[in-house]
Amino acid sequence: MTLQLRDRTLELERPALMGIVNAGPDSFSDPGTRALDELVELAHSLAEQGASLIDVGGESGRTDREPVAEDEEIARVTPVVDRLTADGLAVSVDTWRAPVARAALEAGAVMINDVSALSDAGVAEACAATGAALVVTHTRLPPKVKGFPEYDDVVLDVAELLRERCARARELGVGEDQLVLDPGIDLAKTPAESIEVMRRLDELLELGRPLLLAVSRKDFVGALTERPPSQRLAGTLAAVGAAARRGAKILRVHDVAAASDYLRVHSALDGGAVDPSLTLRDDLRREPA
Repeated sequence: MTLQLRDRTLELERPALMGIVNAGPDSFSDPGTRALDELVELAHSLAEQGASLIDVGGESGRTDREPVAEDEEIARVTPVVDRLTADGLAVSVDTWRAPVARAALEAGAVMINDVSALSDAGVAEACAATGAALVVTHTRLPPKVKGFPEYDDVVLDVAELLRERCARARELGVGEDQLVLDPGIDLAKTPAESIEVMRRLDELLELGRPLLLAVSRKDFVGALTERPPSQRLAGTLAAVGAAARRGAKILRVHDVAAASDYLRVHSALDGGAVDPSLTLRDDLRREPA
């Protein structure tokens, strides 16, 4: 399976990693204000660790924060996108607003990661006009609203809405090879419902487009482990492994190096190709004295 990113094609024979760069100060997992140079340095570090995509966000999904003004979100995101694309990185922008999406695409972004179930049709139109990829995400609530709708079957609901929104995106001119599907882990879902979606990812493969799973440090991991976001790496890696086994093609993570190591070992032990001459370098055999 492949994904078209404007003039790039991302091969998804194996799961690709999407590294997270928060350009706003109030992320749920790594809050704090960072200068432009720090954000650029972080993005390059994530790429060196194995991220095929860098996902830049200017507004936290936290529901205990007011929405950021469009102009502020643009001011946070576009300088980062401009620098990273000039350096040759493939950049996604996490936004649900068409003006922000258009500004990000003008700055060189190759994907829009819309977590709002396409609440603004202009986002799809912007992707259609530029050939950028579009992430279509499941949620039954507006952005920045916390709640837990009742589902007869949460996985069937995910499949139904994603199918409907993808059809709408195609009507607006988005190509089939530009579409990515995100089941919306923890978005308008309880931890138990997110776990149910994770268990039944194979049912969503029938939709025919690559699945993006955003499981890093999520609420369901915290609920299972009873740990705060900064201490959820082990739980995140378990979720990464489960997602990869069940067919996810893009994994959005904070800890790219750890996720990359996990996937390499997981692939080798699960039957992936291993060079018969594989050896351990001497400098890696033991910790230096």
